[in-house]
Amino acid sequence: MLDFLPFDQTLLLTVISAVAAFITFLAVAMPLIKNTEKKQHYQEVVEQRKKSLYQSAREQAKKGTTVERSAAQNIAAFYRVQQLAGTASTQARALMLQAGIRKPSAPLIYFFARIILPVIFTLLAMMFLSAGDREIKDGLKFLIIGSVAVFGFFLPRILIKNMADKRQIEISQTFPDALDMILICVQGGIGIEGAISKIAEEVAPISEVLAEELGLLSAELGLLNDRKAAFKGFAIRVGGGSAKSFATAMLQAEQYGTSISKAVRVLADEQRQMRMAMAEQKAAALPPKLTVPMILFFLPALFVTILGPAFLTAP
Repeated sequence: MLDFLPFDQTLLLTVISAVAAFITFLAVAMPLIKNTEKKQHYQEVVEQRKKSLYQSAREQAKKGTTVERSAAQNIAAFYRVQQLAGTASTQARALMLQAGIRKPSAPLIYFFARIILPVIFTLLAMMFLSAGDREIKDGLKFLIIGSVAVFGFFLPRILIKNMADKRQIEISQTFPDALDMILICVQGGIGIEGAISKIAEEVAPISEVLAEELGLLSAELGLLNDRKAAFKGFAIRVGGGSAKSFATAMLQAEQYGTSISKAVRVLADEQRQMRMAMAEQKAAALPPKLTVPMILFFLPALFVTILGPAFLTAP
């Protein structure tokens, strides 16, 4: 069929066909590979958390201490830590967890970055100002150097807060569907731990972040003696939104002994109504947002199309 083509063109068509087939294979295989990687990463995070909980339990058993302490000891330890590091360390640790950074040394690195970055940015600003040819007033120099130092001080918090906000948005978008599946599992007779573990595996291809948090919650519920601590840790890690409402509802169910399935059903109904309200709010805000793009891009083209022929045919 290709005998009339020169050799070079035949080879070119063969290469193009091979490249197109390879691209098609990647388009089909890459989503499957990404889903497998997400599941593996989720499982690794959960296994690491289980190992850390198991090791901490063994260390406490070797020391002859119990996991649960009295309220007075907890309050005394809290105030000792608060006196040493202050509330800023607690807030920084919570912000790190919300951003998905679980290393114990992360708050220390965070505080070190907030100290060292203003110094580095100040030195760089002084170098650039001294290397310039134009003379700059001392007041303007002080303003520039001060602004750069303040920016360097707040830059780590801005970056971490941005990561935390992205995770919270992803969790809030995916959690209502996961909550419906948890409700189905609970109504089917599965315990809350098994339901959360099962749904974490099902949600992993869709949202790796939510799968990790649910997997960590399932591991803590299975290994910690205090179930309230597990739900409180989950609420701190997710930060806000529907997932935090779920943790609060589970804490109330644990405290007052109410039915978990009833609490999950009420919460699922509320989240469904909130999602519908948010969709209606976005739909209502769409016409004002489209006004400026229509004025800038649609109307000029329309005027040119309608009035252009009249100007071209005019004598």
